[in-house]
Amino acid sequence: MPLLDQYVLRKFAIPFLYSLMGFIAIWFVWNLSVNLPDFLQGHLTLGLLLHFYGTQIPNVIVQSIPVGELLALLYAMTQMSRSNEIISMLCAGRSLERILLPFFCVGLLLVVLSTYLNYQQAPQAEAIKNQLMEEIKNGKKNRTIIGNHLFRNRADHRTWYLQSLDVAHQSAHEVQIIQQNEQGDLLEEWYALDAHFDPATHAWRLEQMHHVTIDPRGGNILTFDASPHFEITNWSESPWRIASSTMNPDYLSVPELRDYLKNNSDFTKPRLAPFKTHLDYRWALPWTCFIVILLAAPCSLIYSRRSILSGVALAVGFFVALLFSSNLFLALGKGYRSPAWVAAWGPMILFAAIGVFLLRRKSSGRDLW
Repeated sequence: MPLLDQYVLRKFAIPFLYSLMGFIAIWFVWNLSVNLPDFLQGHLTLGLLLHFYGTQIPNVIVQSIPVGELLALLYAMTQMSRSNEIISMLCAGRSLERILLPFFCVGLLLVVLSTYLNYQQAPQAEAIKNQLMEEIKNGKKNRTIIGNHLFRNRADHRTWYLQSLDVAHQSAHEVQIIQQNEQGDLLEEWYALDAHFDPATHAWRLEQMHHVTIDPRGGNILTFDASPHFEITNWSESPWRIASSTMNPDYLSVPELRDYLKNNSDFTKPRLAPFKTHLDYRWALPWTCFIVILLAAPCSLIYSRRSILSGVALAVGFFVALLFSSNLFLALGKGYRSPAWVAAWGPMILFAAIGVFLLRRKSSGRDLW
């Protein structure tokens, strides 16, 4: 690597690492001060404390990287501009794009890192946090139990009502299952005190089961059977799929979002819109790391002392506008008022185009105004 590139990278890397570590430290102190009474009341062990904060760090890093990039780039570029280092590089024959190339390479590397963290670890952080806090407060492992749940399988024309569903233990209590035909006529009904699911065989085992078959033409009961144990192997439902209708897309990872859309493809488009939007948003969000550099680099490149404050203010304004538009478009996509890919990628494409325009204008020697 050329010495000049090493020098430019060092100018950026040191304040970026300081900013990133500073944000993590501030978050840690704030979070610890808020949760310390619960930790003391629950007699939290060191191992569980490390596990708790280890699950939260990926989400903090994903949120801190763009801000750290912005601050580090503004600091590095303004310092080099004040000492006329940028002008010296340009006079030596280097183009502006070549001077900024190390920053763009770092931005792409941070996109890869953010994509890795945002694939699974960062989205699940909030859900894991809530679960662990319940365990700490209650002093025992929290079980994911859903009460009084109604699930409609539109593809197989089957409706489930469960008084309680334990997803972790693949079981349910007091279950009623109704089978209909395409016209909506009742065909069969099952009533069971308990139901257990075997993931290996994909079979449901109904305990204390009563089975009723119904004539679809007149609605009369044709047969009535009772059995202490009954097994069904040809149903497509699983406890995770039944519980998925209550899931929050904000807390689901990329594999979980894909499974949700695959297993619930029969849901209406407005109901699937938040999950489709978040699936695209998982891939679009990391590119904020690159767009921040694309926006901040030309704004922080200054040739006179009088324009330092205006360039910094412009870069911060673009960053705030990027965050605001991302949240706005995300809300429109979740509300089925915009296509999922537009909601996720629209702000990224818009501000990337603005960054390219600013960079070309600055490289031609003209002011940004």
